[in-house]
Amino acid sequence: MKKESYSVTLLLNANKAFDRQIIEGVGRYLQSSKVNWDLYLEEDFRWREEQINNWYGDGIIADFDDPRLSQVLTSSKFRAKLPIVGVGGSYANPAHYPDIPYIATDNYALVEAAYNHLKKRGFTRFAFYGFPDEYVYHWASEREKAMVKLAKQDEFPCKVIKGLLTKSDTWKVSMDYLVQILKRLEHPCGIVAATDSRARHLLSACEKAGIFVPDQVSIIGIDDDDVVRSLSRTSLSSVRQNGTEIGYLAAKNLDILLRGHSIQKKVELVSPSAVIGRDSTDFKAVKDPHVIQAVHFIRNNAFHGIKVEQVCDFVGVSRSNLEQRFTEERGHTLHIEIHNVKINKACDLLRHTDMDVNTISRVCGYPSLQYMYTLFKKHFETTPTAYRKKYKAIEN
Repeated sequence: MKKESYSVTLLLNANKAFDRQIIEGVGRYLQSSKVNWDLYLEEDFRWREEQINNWYGDGIIADFDDPRLSQVLTSSKFRAKLPIVGVGGSYANPAHYPDIPYIATDNYALVEAAYNHLKKRGFTRFAFYGFPDEYVYHWASEREKAMVKLAKQDEFPCKVIKGLLTKSDTWKVSMDYLVQILKRLEHPCGIVAATDSRARHLLSACEKAGIFVPDQVSIIGIDDDDVVRSLSRTSLSSVRQNGTEIGYLAAKNLDILLRGHSIQKKVELVSPSAVIGRDSTDFKAVKDPHVIQAVHFIRNNAFHGIKVEQVCDFVGVSRSNLEQRFTEERGHTLHIEIHNVKINKACDLLRHTDMDVNTISRVCGYPSLQYMYTLFKKHFETTPTAYRKKYKAIEN
């Protein structure tokens, strides 16, 4: 007689955006199906080996990107003990997949989406910022290999930047090292980072090096991690992994195994759900160094109520001179550039956060909420609240 209820543990680390999405996907499957699972997670959402050794439940969903966890669970002891479904990154070599049902984010497709995003913006020179060779996670090297292959196919140069592992006691050394590498890059250059966290390193290093983002270096990460994104002044473009779909499929496969059936397709690849373009790749080929300086200053200071005069003072040229140069390169005035930066930021916050409209108005540097409403009525023929509802519905 089949059991009506099953005990399932999720061996995931929720400090990773990817694993948090997987947990959400498992939840969606539970809510949309008739399964009755008693789910166990550690209170801090981190797996521990003793937790596995003492687990007497019915099934496991585990993040196989963690090499130690993968090693423990693929041992004969556990494979014979209970059903396991793995989640993690894809492999170029099929022989590297574990011999269990495995739902994988498509690493090649992730990098290809990021690479094409930069290529469409006119880049012909690229770099990939990954991890040092001693870094043990396979997905990082898979993404690096994908980037090198894509650039080689198009006959574009691609520099691989390994970088250093960052810890509290090595942060300064790591950033100084990265600054020196970035200074030696030929500009303009489009850089794909292995993760959003590594992309944030690039943003910090570019600021230290006096390199303008995105005009000299454009940067795109992978994860679309809202936590990491909020830590940089320049909003980060990123490829959003479809972790919720991976979690949903993993739960579905485990449900099949728990019911005593076999899985026909051992490995399933899940493509990324979207590429989210933001300021870090808003590249338009600009040759005039004064215009590049002006654009960079506006992007970093538009939300502080700056005026055209302050932009001219920063660049160090007269208003008439800079306005002429700017209009020739960008096709519009300095004032319109300031306006565009602010309203684009407001749109991004409305679409991708739950921040209240009044706070968004202040964050974007508008003198009042009513003023922002007036601008939205003028440009979009709707209110900020209606704009949010419309695009939230589309994206969901």
